[in-house]
Amino acid sequence: MSKIKAKPFLKWAGGKSQLLSRFEAYFPSELKEGKFELYLEPFAGGGAVFFYIAQKYSLRYACLYDINKELILTYKVIQRDLDRLIEILMEYDKKYKRLNENDRKIFYYEVREEYNLKRHKVNYRRPSPLWVKRAGQLIFLNRTCYNGLFRVNREGEFNVPFGRYKNPKILDDENLKRVSFLLKKADIERADFSKVKTKVSANSFVYFDPPYKPISETASFTSYSKYIFDDKEQIRLASLYRELDRKGAKLMLSNSDPKNEDRENDFFDKLYEGYHIYRVDARRAINSNPAKRGNIKELIITNY
Repeated sequence: MSKIKAKPFLKWAGGKSQLLSRFEAYFPSELKEGKFELYLEPFAGGGAVFFYIAQKYSLRYACLYDINKELILTYKVIQRDLDRLIEILMEYDKKYKRLNENDRKIFYYEVREEYNLKRHKVNYRRPSPLWVKRAGQLIFLNRTCYNGLFRVNREGEFNVPFGRYKNPKILDDENLKRVSFLLKKADIERADFSKVKTKVSANSFVYFDPPYKPISETASFTSYSKYIFDDKEQIRLASLYRELDRKGAKLMLSNSDPKNEDRENDFFDKLYEGYHIYRVDARRAINSNPAKRGNIKELIITNY
């Protein structure tokens, strides 16, 4: 296990790869001592924290949830049908790399159109051959679209424009194999974050990484699914946090810090009053204006 170096297979808004070394100091001691029976992530996203923990610590079992059905479909394909997925990505890689930039752009939009048109024909609850191709399309689009975003409109259509990358890594088979290996110990399910309460016990560690609260009116990026995660959802999440705390589980949550823009904004300070609230340095990586990608503070909230 110490030789495995799995990393997220998708670039995901709010991904935690850059913060992993800092998170280390905030993990509960029981994790480092191998005492937890179950690790849970109600907002799986790109999976950076799970992959890190699963490789560094003794992890018996994990539950990964996310409301995004396309993401969960892809996780399950990597977990269960990796060889066929690699074949599909290899075909995309070979075809794409042979094209000039204009033809690449045409090909990208052809794949995106097919991806959007076929979404109504996919049964997201029952695995089928369509799953593997769809997972391949999602990874291809993620690697070749603008800024590596996953974004959908209100109809659930993937709408990120073409990205002009000279040599995108469409197929990273070695990493996919490592990811697949780690996912063997995980239960993966499309579900609302509240699903975790059906599994949590006193011998569990839960890491929450919800869609971040926008720190300004122009900073919102919550469209990784068609579901809106507004202040009401943040409040519902805080209520669940307190419920799981009463069960004795160890809890860690990250979010944006509104005080980056307004020092008087104590939304999270009040919402998680009584818990440990830490402010850590992070880097804002996704913004349409490169000048606004810079260092900011993010919150880590723990009950231990």
